[in-house]
Amino acid sequence: MSELSVRELPLFPLPEVVLFPQEYLPLHIFEARYRAMLQCVLKSDSRFGVVRWDPIAKKMADVGCCAEVIKHQTSQDGRSNIVTIGQQRFRILEIISETPFINALVSWVDDDDQISDQIKLEELKESVEIALKDVVSLTSKLTESEHVLPESLPTIPRELSFWIAAHLGGPVANEQQNLLELTNTYKRLEREYELLDHTRRQLAARTALKDTFSNADSANN
Repeated sequence: MSELSVRELPLFPLPEVVLFPQEYLPLHIFEARYRAMLQCVLKSDSRFGVVRWDPIAKKMADVGCCAEVIKHQTSQDGRSNIVTIGQQRFRILEIISETPFINALVSWVDDDDQISDQIKLEELKESVEIALKDVVSLTSKLTESEHVLPESLPTIPRELSFWIAAHLGGPVANEQQNLLELTNTYKRLEREYELLDHTRRQLAARTALKDTFSNADSANN
């Protein structure tokens, strides 16, 4: 492990929150220890680690995502509103100190895609995109409200996999930490396809049932 891949990083545990690379996370900082943390990171490189806190198990996840402060505003009472953006993922190696805030030794985590079959990866990405569009379309039809995907949807497989993990609710949201920890883009997209396809099938069945009742009501009237 190279020296550059390891560093000290202040940690901010958040209940049920999983930050992904290139995703924005606004935060309201009010606790004294995190005010101190913010002051510290703003004096250095404006970075700290966001880690999912499990309130039931009372423990932090082993893998989190580095957040960079890109906007901050502090009021007279010391509270701050900040906007951060996710950067590299990291794995906690050792907790160095816990006062006044948690400081840890971490190593960076990245996807190991050197041996990936690019053709298979692109084919999987296309299948995921189709499933994603179907889920959005069926959701719109079922709820009778407009749901659209952003025009700037990522086209690079790795970035698309992170976007899906960060933005979709339901069963995907329940697996966010597992998706964050995966270190292979193909495997992450493969799991997301399974989740999206399952959701698509459920939505299609509910939509068909709704159409059946609607047609029956129309016939009776």
